[in-house]
Amino acid sequence: MKYLSLSIIIFLNILQSFAQTGNLKGIIQDKNSNPISHATVTIKSLNLNNVTAANGIYEFKNLPYGEYEVSVSSVEIESKILKINLNQKNKHTNIVIDLKGDVSIDEVLVNRNTNKVEMETSGFAVTVIETKEASLRNLTTNELLDRSVGVRVRQNGGVGSQVEYNLNGLSGSAIGIFLDGIEVSTYGSSFNLNNIPPAMIERIEVYKGVLPSHLTGDYVGGAINVVMKKDVSQNNANVAVSYGSFNTFNADASVSARDKKSGLSFRGSGFYTYTDNDYEMWGKFSKFTDRNGILTRDFKARRFNNTYKAIGGRFEAGFTDVKWADQFFVGYNLSNTYSEIPHGTTTSYPFVGRFAEYDAHVFSLNYIKRNLFVEGLSLNINAVQSSRRTYIQDTVTTLYNWDGNPVVLHTDYMIENGLDPIVIKSPFGAQQGLPTISQTDRKILNTRSNLSYTLFPGHRISVNHKLESTDRDDVNLLKPVNKDLKVVTHVMKNILSANYEAQTFKNKLRTNVLLKYTANSTKQTDPRATFNSDGSYQLNPETKKTFNDNFGYGATISYNILPKLFIITSMENGYIMPTEEQMYGNLETNVLPNLNLQPEQNINYNLGFRYASLEKGRHKVSFYGSAFWRNGINKITRQTVDSIVTDTDLDIPAAAFVNLGKTQSRGVEAEIVYVFGDRLNAIVNFSKFNALYKREFDENGNPDDRHNLQIPNEPFFTINANVQYRFDNLIQKKSVTNFYYSTGYVGAYDIAWHPSEQGYTPAQFSHDLGASYRFPSGKLIASVDAKNIFNETLYDNFGVQKPGRGIYFKLNYTIGKF
Repeated sequence: MKYLSLSIIIFLNILQSFAQTGNLKGIIQDKNSNPISHATVTIKSLNLNNVTAANGIYEFKNLPYGEYEVSVSSVEIESKILKINLNQKNKHTNIVIDLKGDVSIDEVLVNRNTNKVEMETSGFAVTVIETKEASLRNLTTNELLDRSVGVRVRQNGGVGSQVEYNLNGLSGSAIGIFLDGIEVSTYGSSFNLNNIPPAMIERIEVYKGVLPSHLTGDYVGGAINVVMKKDVSQNNANVAVSYGSFNTFNADASVSARDKKSGLSFRGSGFYTYTDNDYEMWGKFSKFTDRNGILTRDFKARRFNNTYKAIGGRFEAGFTDVKWADQFFVGYNLSNTYSEIPHGTTTSYPFVGRFAEYDAHVFSLNYIKRNLFVEGLSLNINAVQSSRRTYIQDTVTTLYNWDGNPVVLHTDYMIENGLDPIVIKSPFGAQQGLPTISQTDRKILNTRSNLSYTLFPGHRISVNHKLESTDRDDVNLLKPVNKDLKVVTHVMKNILSANYEAQTFKNKLRTNVLLKYTANSTKQTDPRATFNSDGSYQLNPETKKTFNDNFGYGATISYNILPKLFIITSMENGYIMPTEEQMYGNLETNVLPNLNLQPEQNINYNLGFRYASLEKGRHKVSFYGSAFWRNGINKITRQTVDSIVTDTDLDIPAAAFVNLGKTQSRGVEAEIVYVFGDRLNAIVNFSKFNALYKREFDENGNPDDRHNLQIPNEPFFTINANVQYRFDNLIQKKSVTNFYYSTGYVGAYDIAWHPSEQGYTPAQFSHDLGASYRFPSGKLIASVDAKNIFNETLYDNFGVQKPGRGIYFKLNYTIGKF
């Protein structure tokens, strides 16, 4: 039945393509009627481009009748978007544009909003987060994401701590996290969404369900694609600094330049972050062991051994808008991070002297060419070569309490008999298990190629190939450093996919059909060294290999029922291969290896709607809603840490990923956006779902007491609200002042399978306030943000407490054209 439905969609699309067609022609000119040459005229919905000749003429032939959004862009002019209704055989439309410098801010905002709506009604379940306002404030990229509908950012502590992303119940390897279409993990732990400031980002795309062709991969739950700023149409530079609570300092800078004659372009950006992360913990999951070995809960303590600092840069040089390429850039990323590790999976007891250092060197190449050789043929190549190194040290033997002092045993009997206190040592020799000084080196090659061809207006096919290869060497530096003693791991993933995209019925119906094949192979060789007392050793090498392959398919449909009302639906049946970290472990994130992990399968359905804008006077209201149904087999998830719910100080500081078996998730999400002129902007969204374990009997045939229970450690009910109000000329003429308020609610959820008084995270309500002031010159902006203003107790993964009240100040300075 599914294949029959897909066949009917394809047949209707082809049938519709033979409907009435016409030609669109005109001249691009300025206000003085001078023709503009080498301007790019684009019909985005059909993926058609045309470059004007010396006389400024553009022309599109054999277009289906309907209304089109036509955009005009060039390095010499201001981009313009307009709607043209093609309802006759030959339509002639001249387009008048503004030269650089004559455009207003309002026109720019209209164009940006048009692009956002275009993406959100393209047939995919996608939300576009714009970063312009956030870049002026003390907000991180993860904070922006956490306020988006259906997104939950799971973070084990403060700045720089381990992060996991949850899209309506799906997380981990089911979710793709991209930086310009390449997995962000390729860039290393020190160049991730924790560190990349919004000022370096153009927009964030959040997909739920089927992904577009340029992001096709080993994912079924959706993806987050961070699109970095690429505009080099004019030379400019920006610098920002901020300082706030917990001794947190941030700085970022960016610059872009372009030679108009040759098209040679450069863009560069960098950041620096430092924080002590010494915020106070006092909630229900705080534990303290007194001198008599008695465990006390709700102990108030300040975090220590939690310093985090990171520095990174991104530099790209190449050509834009030249004859042989629309865009060609080679780039270099470098980053370095020092991160103290304050505790394990939970906060049961602190670590002292355990830390990690990361550095990465990444080379990239990006090539885009539309109308390659023939009109309608486009090629996009994105390739990254990464060298990453991780150093972990853990050699302190003494155990510590959250008061910063060693754990001691000093009973009344010892005191009466004048015996000294006994300092408790780790039974394993270090803070988390055996003493460790380890180094992990990774060589990663990640390439993504996309070749697409427009068969005829509104119909496009594309073929995509993704290759990801990881070579990993693990060395224990406490042992003699020898090539023979390295644990060598190789992981390779190949994904071949094909998409057929169509726009029919006067562009009201948009469809996308996806087929993909995935092959994943792994190989690990462990030397299995046995050491003798004289330092010599014998090798008993062990090699393990795995290979898995599978097919997946999916489809999306968007139908424009009314002028501004779109119905959007999608379905997907696909597999997720275990990642290198999930299979082979990761010391810095407390992940143990599990070489027996199986691929996860998911069958997902989404149905939603989006009403672009209901307008009355200066009032505008937009609506979005979606329902989803997800069925998972062998769900890959972090092993539940049940010790957090017991009255014991024993804990499992590290845990492996495991397969859960069958799961099912059903839920809804919705968002309302209200805008009043250019003064008020308010957004309210919520997400509510269940994520149930579905296995009636265990592997021994006995009833499984977890059947129909909510999967633990996953928040399933969230609400977010954000309000922004603008004042003009409040203190000075031509100044702009904005006030912000944000609130978030997370419903209570269980941490372990069988809940108890200590086994659940309570409901959480947080409130943030902020203000920014743009000085009359428009170049300098000052802002202040107060986060968690009521100092609420906020938790995340396995009861780890997040920072309390914090105040942050920021200055942002922009250098205009130069």
